[in-house]
Amino acid sequence: MIRNILGSLVALAGAASAVLSPFRDWYGGRLGRDYRVRDLFEGITGTGSGVLVSILLPFLVAAVLVIAGVVLRSRLVVAFAGVVVLGFTILWMVRQGQAAGSLVVGGDGAGMRVGVANALAGGVLTVIGALLMKGRGRAAARARRERRVVEPYAAPPADQVDMWPPTQEPGMAAQTSPWPEPEVDAYTGPDPYDPRTRSYPRVPPAEWEPGDPRDPVHPPHRPPPPPPPRG
Repeated sequence: MIRNILGSLVALAGAASAVLSPFRDWYGGRLGRDYRVRDLFEGITGTGSGVLVSILLPFLVAAVLVIAGVVLRSRLVVAFAGVVVLGFTILWMVRQGQAAGSLVVGGDGAGMRVGVANALAGGVLTVIGALLMKGRGRAAARARRERRVVEPYAAPPADQVDMWPPTQEPGMAAQTSPWPEPEVDAYTGPDPYDPRTRSYPRVPPAEWEPGDPRDPVHPPHRPPPPPPPRG
């Protein structure tokens, strides 16, 4: 956030400097707004120019691009605006050098004046502002990642039966089951109290004496009851 604010302020300051530069002296007492845009491509002449067809026009377009880039938080748009300002200023310097034979900086009469410096400074500041801005690319990507639905389970292969946990076809949103997942009983081995699964040696059955009431094989011998008396 701080980088965006700082970069926006620097870029806006550069755009303001570029827009104000045509109203100042550029070369030999001639204002920047007196140079036509067509003179930058066909050669500089002494013909005057209207405000809307002068070098002010590309600078106004660059200022609009800077404002749009700041609002949209687009570093590319702001940087392009700075390149436009620098490009037209350098193109003017090339054409002016061809027309005058050489470029003179400062001087008492002829020479580049403060308007050119303002235009160059405006373009440089606009590019620096674009570099300082953080932009919205990373923030938008992070927001898209947060909104993305994460599918915890992939679709099973066609040759496998769909078992727990539940899966869904690719592209379907994950559905939350209202029932808890079944717990898997941990196997702890055979029951030590079950005589069928005991691993320790079994105690052999006791050998009972014949006739012992505890012996199920040889029950005790009981004499038959006496016959009833005859009457």
